[in-house]
Amino acid sequence: MRPAIFPLQPDPGCLLLLLVSWLFNPARSEITSLDSGNIDDILNNADVALVNFYADWCRFSQMLHPIFEEASNVIKEEYPDKNQVVFARVDCDQHSDIAQRYRISKYPTLKLFRNGMMMKREYRGQRSVTAIADYIRQQKSNPIREVQDLEEISSLDRSRRNIIGYFEQKDSDNYRTFERVANILHDDCVFLSAFGAISKAERFSGDNVIYKPPGENAPDMVYLGSLTNFDLIYAWTQDKCVPLVREITFENGEELTEEGLPFLILFHMKDDLESLEKFQQEVARQLIGEKGTINFLHADCDKFRHPLLHIQKTPADCPVIAIDSFRHMYVFPDFSDLSVPGKLKQFVLDLHSGKLHREFHHGPDPTDVAPGQPIQDLASSPPESSFQKLAPSEHSTTIKAPASHDIHGKALGFSKYLFALSARHFVQIWHEAPVTHYYSCEYSLPKSYII
Repeated sequence: MRPAIFPLQPDPGCLLLLLVSWLFNPARSEITSLDSGNIDDILNNADVALVNFYADWCRFSQMLHPIFEEASNVIKEEYPDKNQVVFARVDCDQHSDIAQRYRISKYPTLKLFRNGMMMKREYRGQRSVTAIADYIRQQKSNPIREVQDLEEISSLDRSRRNIIGYFEQKDSDNYRTFERVANILHDDCVFLSAFGAISKAERFSGDNVIYKPPGENAPDMVYLGSLTNFDLIYAWTQDKCVPLVREITFENGEELTEEGLPFLILFHMKDDLESLEKFQQEVARQLIGEKGTINFLHADCDKFRHPLLHIQKTPADCPVIAIDSFRHMYVFPDFSDLSVPGKLKQFVLDLHSGKLHREFHHGPDPTDVAPGQPIQDLASSPPESSFQKLAPSEHSTTIKAPASHDIHGKALGFSKYLFALSARHFVQIWHEAPVTHYYSCEYSLPKSYII
């Protein structure tokens, strides 16, 4: 008699366990770990790279890891070429030199790179797979609108800054350089292009790039350098696209603070364009050489009442000019002196020399006292910076939600008020979908503002 053979029946429980494991544990993404030996090579060869600067001790870093990996999986399905999009990470505790190089002091920080160049704006969107994937798709989209008829140029939105390239053909070194510049500066300018017969009328001396500034009657400016020299055309375009005097808002306040430069701020009423124009003219006339040592900004007096209160001013006092050194705030004595030659420049130079700080604590410098007038030590205490706490602190503290008023019901200063607004949003979305915004470790708040 032949032995009976009973086929093994699979255990439904085991099959279910395997299925669940497969669904909830997809293939792990290969996130590239960067160190000082490979970072330049990897970033320089990537069209777009999103880098997660993290610290393992930070709860928010830990929570972002699986989201970042899954977003990488999604994007690699759409962009399989390894150099099209790179998802990478840097352990900032292990590689503090890299963290220092890129001014990282809060974790996690997601920074975007294009061909090795770090973009000015870090990723501040929702921390979800969908949002991060959509962000990368947006970065991979063409930032240049192709013009089909030159009549389109006459109907441009002249409230925007427009850069227009006229090329004989798209497949050219000139256009590829123009495209690289547009990829970097598309948040600051509108980029357009025209080719072949459509652009011929504007190519009387070869391929051409022009800038149309805001304003219906503002004259065009022509780029006169080499169109294949990326550094030259990028510098020219950046100068046109990024205004000398920028507006500070609740949305970009932290970003501007992270640039690490003191603020020279004009506080003005929203409809007071005359004061703004005068400020812009004097900054351009007196302070163009200080670009890179101080940020020139303007702010809406109504929106930013808190920093005005900080320097004993109200919207009724506007326009007001002040410097925020991230240590103290100093007020320009009289707005009507703005057009006095050299007055605004001296105000900024006095910041750099330390004179503003000395005089706040000890009264006028002896050289500023009239002959025969006694020198007095007028010890005082300048207002603290309203914007400093927007920047990451040196102390590692997980951010918690600050109230918009302190424990005594007193209104907060500008930076604390900004924290309050963002923290309220944080508390709301935390219950709906954890880690959906850009909250990080390394911020420090006074205990009285933590709820």
